[in-house]
Amino acid sequence: MEQLYTYKKNTKINELLVRIEVAKKVIDLLPQLPQIEANLRRQSLLKSSLFSARIEGNTLELHEIDESRKSKAREKKEVLNILKALEWIHSPRSPKLITKEVLLILHEYVLDGVGTDLGKFRSEPSAIFNQVGIVVYMTPPPTHLPYLLDQLISYTSREDDHPAVTAGVSHFTFEKIHPFIDGNGRVGRLLAALILKQRDFAFRGLVGMEEYFNEYRSDYYNLLSITDNDITLFVEFFLKGIAESAEKTFEQLKGAKGEKPEDTLLPRRQEILQIIREQRLCSFNMIKRRFRKIPDSSLHYDMQILLKKGFIKKLGSTRGVVYSPK
Repeated sequence: MEQLYTYKKNTKINELLVRIEVAKKVIDLLPQLPQIEANLRRQSLLKSSLFSARIEGNTLELHEIDESRKSKAREKKEVLNILKALEWIHSPRSPKLITKEVLLILHEYVLDGVGTDLGKFRSEPSAIFNQVGIVVYMTPPPTHLPYLLDQLISYTSREDDHPAVTAGVSHFTFEKIHPFIDGNGRVGRLLAALILKQRDFAFRGLVGMEEYFNEYRSDYYNLLSITDNDITLFVEFFLKGIAESAEKTFEQLKGAKGEKPEDTLLPRRQEILQIIREQRLCSFNMIKRRFRKIPDSSLHYDMQILLKKGFIKKLGSTRGVVYSPK
């Protein structure tokens, strides 16, 4: 079956693939530290979920995910939906092949509680508009979807290209097919993540590209708007995202020392614990001065977690409360 989009192998692509291969090998060779990796994996999947939603206009901040503000409930749900999908992708239940049913499952994850027509391919015409409401891309008619999706799925099962290239080309192709009324961007990025997982290039769930895509969002959207069949520039961009994200993860793992119980904590809680250990006796106001932009409710919740897990103890009551390390 003919491939919908093609790319030209060049020096830049070859160099990026070498960087990706090297990053994978050195990460695989590092001693596995289960607690540290579990924490980094959780952070990676959470950031991937947050930035994938942010690319689509979600304004949630990382610290707000643990909060219960009603005004942010929908945005929080969008992020947690993507997180659940990524956890499924990186679980033993992850599918071994890309099928139409798998695409529908990813769509159900993404739109659960925040959209309509969950797990259904569109049955009406659709278009992509720019910020001022001008049509920039007319998507294929619904009657063409079965054939186009068959082409995409056929390509994902081939092993002609490097797994990272297959993931990038598949992501681009999926966005052009635009098989859903809503959620195509999020599902397309999940599809890329799933292909990398299936081909053993998921870096144990420690590497996500979404933060890179969000950082260079303008380039990302511009390259997704390519109208030619030759998508070499998008493939280069996609591979650079994997390479830089993987190298960043390697530096984090390389800097990790032996495991400690606090390695299971989220970064902000680790920092709070470090402050309390340094001060020996620490009031809530001292913590608050360090995290001025974080709501009191989030910091109180962090303190409760540290108390519950036995990292700190509470001395005194009401306004005279101070915290000390255990």
